[in-house]
Amino acid sequence: MNTGILMSADSGVDFMIHGIFSYNFFGHEVWITTTHVCLLIVMLVIIGFAIAANRAMKHASEVPGGFQNVVEMIVEKLDGMIHNVMGKNAVKFANYIGTIFIFILISNISGLFGLRPPTADYGVTLPLGLLTFTLIHYNKLKHQKLSGVLKGLCEPWPIWAPINIIGDVAVPISLSLRLFANVLSGTVMMALVYGLLKWFAVIWPAALHVYFDLFSGAIQTYVFCMLTMTYISDAIGDD
Repeated sequence: MNTGILMSADSGVDFMIHGIFSYNFFGHEVWITTTHVCLLIVMLVIIGFAIAANRAMKHASEVPGGFQNVVEMIVEKLDGMIHNVMGKNAVKFANYIGTIFIFILISNISGLFGLRPPTADYGVTLPLGLLTFTLIHYNKLKHQKLSGVLKGLCEPWPIWAPINIIGDVAVPISLSLRLFANVLSGTVMMALVYGLLKWFAVIWPAALHVYFDLFSGAIQTYVFCMLTMTYISDAIGDD
């Protein structure tokens, strides 16, 4: 674990992505990096929580308590957020929005536990943006048909079509870059604090972790999901 997976106050602390080991794949050298390991840890945490939540709900009581109460609160808050934005379309997208919300949030706050947040890697945030981009245009074609899509590209005048196309293409880039840049900036700041101050960075950096990992991470999760829901709702239109 001396390759930068864990953030600790020693000379090895930095904000770079490091290769852990490589293997040969059809003649190409492929590296397993710190991002892959941290992603695996985040996914194992989410899967473990999902299994525990499933078992808890199978034996649910009328008066929730303890873990069951936590699970119900999470589901209730996520459903409320999605329904407030997407209305009658919320049921179709609740699973997707809920999944990316939990994944991004756990990834963002993983710095609290000494991991390098996976979302500080553009290779993680770009696929999330592309997933949203695919959903947007799938629903736009499904509900507005090709004629409606072409009409929207030519509004308010046909000469604006190239600008509208650029605006559509910019959606996944802006979504992914916003999340990536905000998480990476926090990772860089904490790496500088631990790397430069070394043993002076004792206890008090916890306040910085609360802001960069917890507060900023939660805000960026909310913004990403809110924009995703808004774009998809706009693509569906009044259908």
